[in-house]
Amino acid sequence: MENLAAANVNRAISLAATNISIFTFTLMFLYPKFEKGTVQPVLFQAALIAMAISTFSLVFATVHYYRSSLGAWVPEHERSHHARRAETFWALGYSVMFLTPSLVLFSIGLLVVAAIWLTLWLVYLIFVIHSYPKALTPRVLKEY
Repeated sequence: MENLAAANVNRAISLAATNISIFTFTLMFLYPKFEKGTVQPVLFQAALIAMAISTFSLVFATVHYYRSSLGAWVPEHERSHHARRAETFWALGYSVMFLTPSLVLFSIGLLVVAAIWLTLWLVYLIFVIHSYPKALTPRVLKEY
């Protein structure tokens, strides 16, 4: 469990860093268009909010994956609790991260491409909702 949690720390941190890079890139290229009024302001801001939610969810997942990787330092029931929380934050961050491109595409007026992205995101979301409960780390009850 410790090795998997440590690997998940690295993955989540990498995705959070990638999200921050994409956030910066999006601001550099789309903010001037936002100021000129050539992008949909509500959708553009929704995309930036989605990036923030995704980034911070992945950071919180990293913290919980780290806690679950501490081995003997943390009791088994706490490690499983942190692993389950990390998986929830991971699923939220990853799901919102995949929503962001459709919001950006809608905001710049590429409606057909945005609709395809949104449709694919909805298919992904249905898949996650269906398979997520089966993939969670099993609960470990506290021993007294």
